Parts: sequence; C-alpha cells; structure tokens
Amino acid sequence: MIDRFAKKIPPGRRFSRREMLALMGSASAALLGSGCGRSDLKAAVPGCIVRPEQTEGPYFVDEQLNRSDIRSEPSDNSVKPGTSLHLQFQVSRIDGASCDRLGGAVVDVWHCDALGVYSGVRENSRSDARGRKFLRGYQITNASGIAEFLTIYPGWYEGRAVHIHFKIRTEPAARRRYEFTSQLYFEESITDQVHMSPPYSSRGRRTTMNDDDFIFRSGGKQLMPRLTKSAQGYAATFDIGIRIA
Repeated sequence: MIDRFAKKIPPGRRFSRREMLALMGSASAALLGSGCGRSDLKAAVPGCIVRPEQTEGPYFVDEQLNRSDIRSEPSDNSVKPGTSLHLQFQVSRIDGASCDRLGGAVVDVWHCDALGVYSGVRENSRSDARGRKFLRGYQITNASGIAEFLTIYPGWYEGRAVHIHFKIRTEPAARRRYEFTSQLYFEESITDQVHMSPPYSSRGRRTTMNDDDFIFRSGGKQLMPRLTKSAQGYAATFDIGIRIA
C-alpha cells in the first residue's frame, strides 16, 4: 500500500505537518518483531527488546550536532523553557539468540518545543524556524551501549500525541550501515501534570491522546520509556535491541 502511494509523490517533495499526517493515515508503521526473553541475554546486558519502527516524519534535519544537551539554540545560546527531561538510551545488538551492548552507534533525537514548534523547518506563516537548531542533536553510544541527552519534556501540536523522534545509525565506516527510526511516547497522567505548568499551559489542553494517534496505535505502547521523577524534572530510560544484518 505504501509503495503504490509513493509512486504518486513527486521526487524531492517536502510535506507540511498536515500533509504528512494525511499520508501516514493511509499506512501503518511496520513492526520489526517481538521481544526476546531474558534467557537470550548475555551477562550484564539490561535489555534485549526489538521495538517497532515508526515513521521518521517530515522534520528530520541532519544538523550534525554532536551534543548531549539539546535544549539550547546555537545561534544565540538561548535555552528552550520547559520541564527538564534526562533521556537515556540503552542500545543492544541482537545476534541470533543473544544480545551484546552496541557501542559506536549514532543516536539522533529531535522533537518540538513546549509550544509545538520544531526547529529547522517552516510549518506555516506563523511558525518559521528555518536556520534554528534547538531540540536537536546526536550522541554516540559508549562501550556499554548508552547514549544520554538533556532536553525538555515535549509539548503538543494538532493531530499528534506527545512524542520524541529518534534514529539509531551505525557508523559510516561500518561494513554495512544500518538505520532504525522510531518515536517515544509518554504516560497520559504525567503529560497532563507537566502541561499544567507554563510555558505548556499557555496552549491549553492537548487535542490528541495516545490512543487517538494513528501512529501510536502501531506499537506505541512498546515505545514508552520508564519515567522517574527527579529534582529537576524527569528521567527517562529506554532499552532497545536492534537486529543488524
């Protein structure tokens, strides 16, 4: 179904957020597989879970920003306001029936600010953030397969549940480059609590819950990180195992 639809799309066409939502409404994101049990794990590996891959969306911009703190705008060093979120990825490689920590992988993260605006793109005449780079960046997993980011809890925009995009890529020097793209989601009760405070509260109540989001319905329950309250805001941990051919 996706291939048939894609044939109608002119090469190089950039889609608005609304067009992308309409496009994805006609096709579900594919699931890569089921989880592998703890009996499959090698010692000291905390998780080996194949997560569903989901759409990249229209707003991935490869800015080559190697940084763990993605809250700031490099052009003027301003920091996006919002509830602090410390995000940690634990990435493992699934090889047959076993898992190994995956070091040297590039993990990209990007998401909207507290008011629903993405950097690097022009959504409409009222939202033009071209040339801006806030809330974007990448980290390379260490020997333990960990990549960490300091960001803010995302806001919302029309038609989507609250989410964060991420992409995992093997280094270009690898024998066969691999890429995995998906999204993270959050518990409704926590999002409600966060969004009651400024600057989120200025937008009012969000209009799309998780279960109303057609992309979330394609495996979103498997894409919810473990959240814990911290003195500064929240800490989120997400374990993921990926199959590299």
